[in-house]
Amino acid sequence: MQLTPKLTNIDTSIFTVMSALAHKHKAINLSQGFPNFKSDQKLIDAVSKAMHSGYNQYAPMAGNLDLRNAISKKFELLYQTTYHPETEITVTAGATQAIFTIISTFVKPDDEVIIFKPAYDCYEPAIKLNGGKPISVALLAPEYSIDWNHVEQCITSKTKMIIINTPHNPSGTVMHKTDMLKLQELTDGTDIIILSDEVYEHIIFDENLHQSACLFSNLKARSFITASFGKTFHNTGWKVGYCCAPKALMEAFRAVHQFNVFSVHHPTQKGLADYLDEPNHYLELSQFYQKKRDTFLNLIKDSRFSYTPSKGTYFQVLNFSDITSKNDIDFATYLTTEKGIASIPMSVFNDHNRDDKMLRFCFAKTDETLKAAADILNKI
Repeated sequence: MQLTPKLTNIDTSIFTVMSALAHKHKAINLSQGFPNFKSDQKLIDAVSKAMHSGYNQYAPMAGNLDLRNAISKKFELLYQTTYHPETEITVTAGATQAIFTIISTFVKPDDEVIIFKPAYDCYEPAIKLNGGKPISVALLAPEYSIDWNHVEQCITSKTKMIIINTPHNPSGTVMHKTDMLKLQELTDGTDIIILSDEVYEHIIFDENLHQSACLFSNLKARSFITASFGKTFHNTGWKVGYCCAPKALMEAFRAVHQFNVFSVHHPTQKGLADYLDEPNHYLELSQFYQKKRDTFLNLIKDSRFSYTPSKGTYFQVLNFSDITSKNDIDFATYLTTEKGIASIPMSVFNDHNRDDKMLRFCFAKTDETLKAAADILNKI
């Protein structure tokens, strides 16, 4: 049998590789982005209650209406704007499914999609699977800022979409109001769609404000916003997220979504809807994670790693250029196999594996785990 797969030359995800290596060598796993503490018992109880109350058959294709109403109210509270719960919000099987479906809905062969590198690893394969061409714009290390003049030069008549991500995984940086205004200026008068990956919207530090695409009227009119309850409420294994967009864009999205996933785990949706009745469940997250970031950085302040404190997400990038001349993949492997701590080498997210001597560590861990990790890093 002659096999001709559409997606070739794709390696196993670095998250799978490093987590497997950590498991094999019994290393502390700060590589993959998931908490090692449990969700709020109130949320677990809400989902269990939904199961016992009969929410065990298919949810509506667009999602449980109580949850869509709660999401709409959240946008109104946070950003003084909203999306119509019946026509502009869809619940998805995590943000990654939303991202894949958005790209599949609009990107056709030879369309160009601008992405910023380093980038979360699901964007590029989805573009290629649909025949599109990823156009990479390198973020400027170590600040990982955007060269908007370069972006402008990359926009052509073939540009179908621009994907942004703020707070940014893997760098932990955030886009500022000036960035969003420039993006709005560059796309005004075009048919370019914006895919705004905002899964870490509630995890932002040092009094920075999250610059959602919905805050800018001309951007909102052309944008999808994707979000993740798994990232927000410490239950990544539940794989429930959502996306929002103006009605015309959402109608096109749902035409694909209904044949891709159709609907998402119903009792979890109902439990989340009830849990969102209390806004503090997400309003207090920034303070919660900033305390963890500060704890981690304070514990390693005397190490030989250098860093700029993360502005958002639950990731901290550490520079090891004063420690070794090894490339980041080799050094990450060494730390895992020989020192007992796993991280993610940043080069895997860059074009041509550009090596900035940076490793990404996840600090969504118990204080005991962070202390044990710091004890190792301080001895490197």
